[in-house]
Amino acid sequence: MLTFAAAVFFLLITPGPGVLSTAGVGAAFGPQPGARYILGLFIGTNLVALAVISGLAAIVLATPQVRLILLIASGCYLIFLAARIAFSGSKVAFIEARKAPGVWGGITLQAINPKAYAVNTTLFTGFAFWPESLASETLIKLLMINSIWIPIHFLWLGAGVWLHRLDLPARVQFRINLAMALSMLAVVALAALAPK
Repeated sequence: MLTFAAAVFFLLITPGPGVLSTAGVGAAFGPQPGARYILGLFIGTNLVALAVISGLAAIVLATPQVRLILLIASGCYLIFLAARIAFSGSKVAFIEARKAPGVWGGITLQAINPKAYAVNTTLFTGFAFWPESLASETLIKLLMINSIWIPIHFLWLGAGVWLHRLDLPARVQFRINLAMALSMLAVVALAALAPK
């Protein structure tokens, strides 16, 4: 369970469309529009989690080969995303917001966000800690994910508001990107080491 919590933390703290756009909304429009956007992301991410659980759980858990394929595919996507972040240049890799997207924008982003599907597939098909009760394990995972998800997204919102006011040197921005990419690679390593 501690490995699962660590994986959740690293998966959520590292950049993907959700947190990067949250930082972008915070930087462009401030904390209140950002909070509305986070509400939409929260609804959307839980809808994605339920879609993964209800649509894939029975197939994945009944067929170890499918589970392995999904874990490998998720890991490959996360490695790809980490590489894009690490080599994004000297600008902090925030996704720039052009208009405040609101609640519906957050829901929509998560519905089409490949990281949301990769993360949920990785978390719900890996990191088994209560094989005697899949329902209990799934419920605990949902509670743990959301208890980590909420403060992390508000931290990214605050980071967007704060970093917008700074004029950081290029080398500092590069180090921020590198740290985010290394965190994502730590998740891939945790997923590979987790009991199957």
